[in-house]
Amino acid sequence: MYRRARKAAASLTVAVLIVAGLAVTAVVRDESPPPVARTSAAGLTGADRMAVDADDDDRDGDDGERDPFGAHCRTTTEGSLVTAFCHNPYPGTDRVQLHVECARWWDVDSDSAPAEAGAARYARLTGRCWKEVASAWVSHERVTP
Repeated sequence: MYRRARKAAASLTVAVLIVAGLAVTAVVRDESPPPVARTSAAGLTGADRMAVDADDDDRDGDDGERDPFGAHCRTTTEGSLVTAFCHNPYPGTDRVQLHVECARWWDVDSDSAPAEAGAARYARLTGRCWKEVASAWVSHERVTP
């Protein structure tokens, strides 16, 4: 009898936690993200610096209007292999490069060769680690004619 009551209590507790978790998730998704403050790239390193530099490249210095630029990239990880599929819908050429950071300290991080994604073109980039992948991202560089 005690065993049955204990199982019922455990099942009820799990159900309550699942419902509470779903409610919290729904609330979190409804909130809008905080606004991003523009900062200087001087104090940043790595991916943060590339993001700020990319934002600065998107601005046209003459009239302050946005100059559309940059390929849209989708990165997938399967085991130790990373593949990035990039599509450039804009008229300017974007030089994209995949960066892979490996989880193990002895595993060598890698960068793919840069590939140019021209107007309405696709680029496929691959990289890998020996073991697990910690993170992967794509950097963008404007190609001047």
